[in-house]
Amino acid sequence: MERLSYKTLGETGRDDYFLERAPERVLQFGEGNFLRAFVDDFFDIANEKAGFNGKVVVVSPIEGPLLPKFREQDCLYTLYLRGMEEGKKVEERRLISVISRVLDATKEFGEVLSCALNPELKFIVSNTTEAGIVFRDTDRFDDPEHGSYPAKLTRFLYERFEKCGGEYAEGFVLLPCELIEENGKNLRRCVLQYAELWDLGGKFEKWLGERNTFCSTLVDRIVPGYPKDDALRYTDENGYEDALLDAAEPFGFWAIEGDGDLNDVLPFKKAGLPILVTPDISFYKKRKVWVLNGGHTTMCTTALLAGLETVGECMEDRDILGMLEKSEYGEIIPAAPLPEKELMDFAGKVMDRFRNPFIRHMLMSISLNTTSKWRARVLPSVKNYLAKYGRLPEALLFGFASNLMFGISGRFEVKDDPEVLEFFEKHRDDAPDELAKAYCGEESFWGEDLGLIPGFAEKVTDNIRNMRTLGVREALRKVLQK
Repeated sequence: MERLSYKTLGETGRDDYFLERAPERVLQFGEGNFLRAFVDDFFDIANEKAGFNGKVVVVSPIEGPLLPKFREQDCLYTLYLRGMEEGKKVEERRLISVISRVLDATKEFGEVLSCALNPELKFIVSNTTEAGIVFRDTDRFDDPEHGSYPAKLTRFLYERFEKCGGEYAEGFVLLPCELIEENGKNLRRCVLQYAELWDLGGKFEKWLGERNTFCSTLVDRIVPGYPKDDALRYTDENGYEDALLDAAEPFGFWAIEGDGDLNDVLPFKKAGLPILVTPDISFYKKRKVWVLNGGHTTMCTTALLAGLETVGECMEDRDILGMLEKSEYGEIIPAAPLPEKELMDFAGKVMDRFRNPFIRHMLMSISLNTTSKWRARVLPSVKNYLAKYGRLPEALLFGFASNLMFGISGRFEVKDDPEVLEFFEKHRDDAPDELAKAYCGEESFWGEDLGLIPGFAEKVTDNIRNMRTLGVREALRKVLQK
């Protein structure tokens, strides 16, 4: 069977939308599954529905195994969005034709720099992992190929500034997708540090601030990537081979921090995409962290102790689903100082996402660094509930106790910070009250002594005692009856 290409498309007789030629308007650092199923999907739809008429030129940080595949397939690939929507199973297919070419940053950075001279190029997106936005004082202006992403970006921006009009050069809208707080502000800070390190001048620094927009963003879509279990079926259905197949959940949301004028620059609103430009994305961060991530963290270790392995299994288990629903609808959402209707709507989508039959989301992967995750994702909801109702939330505190019992059980390969693992080992044989007091009192874990919250340590003690004497399921059922 033929490999996917523009030539093959003509031979298959499919009526897919595609755009073979258009100006390069987007520079993208990263070629991985997430960007291809999220950013590139959105720009591709903007081409079809909003007349964006733009291509994405991709910069790969290394000469990885995907580069030859892109070139063999004319940078075409097929994306499948698969999951649950309003309780119904969906499976949608889209041919993505938005990428024009892929450049190897280690060997073709001169070609990358030439893109800076393109007046049509307006947007820069990136996903270089959480560790990608970093400043290193050893990076050199004359060796960007081996520098960090912000170093490469600074060199690219300077090329635009130097050769396209200096302070009058057209700048860019930068949309980092890295999963760190204030990713846009952090990226801008790194670029300014390189400008100072390399002595690029005050005019360049002024141009960076006045002509370029570094947007902090929040991205939300689960992207499992290559659908190996269904690849053969898709090949038969499509009538071509596709080595770049990608798969993601149907839900997608992109919050971009900026003023309303940015909507006139970005092509997404006209295309009806789930992308919101707003002056402050903090609400959407809290919504995701408290409701989606908080739900994961609350039920995860309880489910593992109860013998489950995946999120999907949790949604079919009466006890664990009951715990999730009690924590989400009875504790997190009612107490949150955020619009309740929006939280309820989002929670409904979260339940669909957790039920996605195409994603085998392992609980052990969610359990990684549970201690720090609980502090960031769940502790704020505990405090919200206590402040509003004057009592402690039962399900959220049971999840806290489960984290502790998971850590000391000896049944699992627990992955957490060394000091947390040391604590589990040291206190494995403590009595329930001593164990709870020690865990709650670890200020380095929680940023405070949780034992000073009236009743907190006592509830944790009761949960530990019940789990030890009754088993985790019976102990959980006592909580669900309250």
